[in-house]
Amino acid sequence: MPSVPSRRHAIADDIRNKISTGRIKAGERLLSEAELASGYEVSTATLRGALAFLHREGLVEKIHGKGNFVRYPLRRITYIGGGRSPRTEPPSDSPLHVSIHTANLRAHGQLIGLLGVSANSPLTEFLCLSYKGQSPHSLACIYVPRDLAPTEVPAETHCYEVVKSKLEELRPPLAEVRERVIARPPTPEEAATLRISSAMAVLAITRVASDRTGRVVEAALLVLPGDRADALFTTHHMTHERTSGE
Repeated sequence: MPSVPSRRHAIADDIRNKISTGRIKAGERLLSEAELASGYEVSTATLRGALAFLHREGLVEKIHGKGNFVRYPLRRITYIGGGRSPRTEPPSDSPLHVSIHTANLRAHGQLIGLLGVSANSPLTEFLCLSYKGQSPHSLACIYVPRDLAPTEVPAETHCYEVVKSKLEELRPPLAEVRERVIARPPTPEEAATLRISSAMAVLAITRVASDRTGRVVEAALLVLPGDRADALFTTHHMTHERTSGE
């Protein structure tokens, strides 16, 4: 005998159907949890359980103090290995934009090891948070020695390439880029910033770039939500054709 869906699943199915058919549109705020619970004739706890399914699926996001909102359709992110910036799908009707916050700080914690500098060495941080519509999309923290930091970086742009080009203007040519990719749960701060469930895995990428002298000129920490990200690494093998004299 087939199992009967629980009320939580039934409510989630109903809201999911309303989203897929356009009765509730992307960016639209749902009714309050109390109003939804009353409408479905369930307890607030049951209603929140139904919303939790939609949060994990990335269909609905909860904004503290404002309520639950329908997410905009997810834009896929492909991280290209070898020091390239994250690449997204071609622009759509709602292109990504990036909010950039710049801060001067002193080397501490893991930054000392990543950049190979002494404690309290002057660094500049570029905190880049991309958005699809009003929804956070991905997070990148880029750290460079203060003497290699550009002074004119726009507070908002439409892609990471602007930040990348500004950094390339000051730093010497790269000789090595080391990348470490892991899947892990988000930290509480990352989950809050990206408005994702703490149960959703993220793709965490640590990228360290060095120049020909071995000096680390950039360390980047990228956090890409697992429901929209993958990574691509390509290895080119050098081949030598034999000549008739060999």
